[in-house]
Amino acid sequence: MSTLPRPSLVGIPADVSDKDGLHFHSAGDKYIRALVDCSNAMPIIIPAMDGDLDLEHLLDRLDGVLVTGATSNVHPPRFGAKPSADHEPYDQLRDALTLPLIRAALDRGMPLFCICRGFQELNVVFGGTLDTEVQKKSGHLDHRAADSDDIEVRYGPAHPIAIEPASILHSILKKSGTIVNTVHRQAIANLGSGLKVMARAPDGVIEAVTTADDNDNFVLAVQWHPEYQAKDNPDSVRLFQAFGQAMQRYTQLRERTAVSDS
Repeated sequence: MSTLPRPSLVGIPADVSDKDGLHFHSAGDKYIRALVDCSNAMPIIIPAMDGDLDLEHLLDRLDGVLVTGATSNVHPPRFGAKPSADHEPYDQLRDALTLPLIRAALDRGMPLFCICRGFQELNVVFGGTLDTEVQKKSGHLDHRAADSDDIEVRYGPAHPIAIEPASILHSILKKSGTIVNTVHRQAIANLGSGLKVMARAPDGVIEAVTTADDNDNFVLAVQWHPEYQAKDNPDSVRLFQAFGQAMQRYTQLRERTAVSDS
């Protein structure tokens, strides 16, 4: 009989795609596998229903939320910019789900792990803005994926990051820097009020953030893709294990609170 605690239930907001005139709600396999392999978690895909879901009722049943990357970009009016065909594709149904979902999870102190687009969405929730083509800015690296048909090349190590010494990220990885992949063209422009930087690329692009308050809530947001072959990357294992442990602590606290209130 297993001595492991029950798997944590993790909500993953869905991406919406169209095929033959029909909507499909989905999440990437690599995120699901990383959660199962490294976080002792059971992923639950949350459909993007354009405000038709009772998020509070849903979060009552979850132990954490993972907000994934995507091929789509946050719709620019969400951060005060104008949409452009050059910056498509957009997924406004996802935006309508993730932005209030992130806020609702934060309000509960629920463990929150945001990756790539999710990292950018967290910044938008806090009133921050995004650069839509960061590689075009003077002095910046090209943070887009390598031009290759080989996925190992596209998600391969790309550049170093410097990690803030007093950050959650430093406490998890136990080091002041590491090498990450890079698969993005949008990046944080103005940091949202209430967030603080945990890591930067050599060109100054923000690579990791968390909330600026002093509570013990687990909020981890990274621009790179730790979920890719997570179980084979020691840094990724540590990140997803930390998320899993945070969810277990959150669940235990919630259960103790429920007992004391009964």
